[in-house]
Amino acid sequence: MTTRRQILLNGALGLLAIRFGVVRPATAAQDFPLTHTDAEWQKLLTADQYAVLRKEGTEYPFTSPLLNEHGKGKFACAGCDQDAFSSDTKFDSGTGWPSFWAPLDGAIGTTKDTSVGMVRTEVHCSRCGGHLGHVFDDGPKPTGLRYCMNGVAMKFHKASA
Repeated sequence: MTTRRQILLNGALGLLAIRFGVVRPATAAQDFPLTHTDAEWQKLLTADQYAVLRKEGTEYPFTSPLLNEHGKGKFACAGCDQDAFSSDTKFDSGTGWPSFWAPLDGAIGTTKDTSVGMVRTEVHCSRCGGHLGHVFDDGPKPTGLRYCMNGVAMKFHKASA
């Protein structure tokens, strides 16, 4: 269960990361099936998408239109369009970021993140390495996980009727 303290802490950490530029290069040290130069990424993405996907920034909480997206479909990486999460696993975590209790098989990778003075698990796209968000162990059943994603790092593909 998410507490008010967790929500406030997550919001404060997100704001500090944005305000003080606590951003790191995306997991580009790894090899991914889809790659571009930094200059190419800057041309392909909006400034906000680039800051999150390639520099591991964080969007302000409660600002993403995807937070209130409740349609059936898939949430994909905004960098390469690979589907990452199903709407069937989306839930309202109260944190201000789109949250899911499970990713699609093979869609994401994880790395250890110690960038804000605490240990977290960073989530990135398995195809392009773009930073999507973090995963925490305070989510609902059946996994108990909360994949807390930056909405600006994703697109929504509505399911066809």
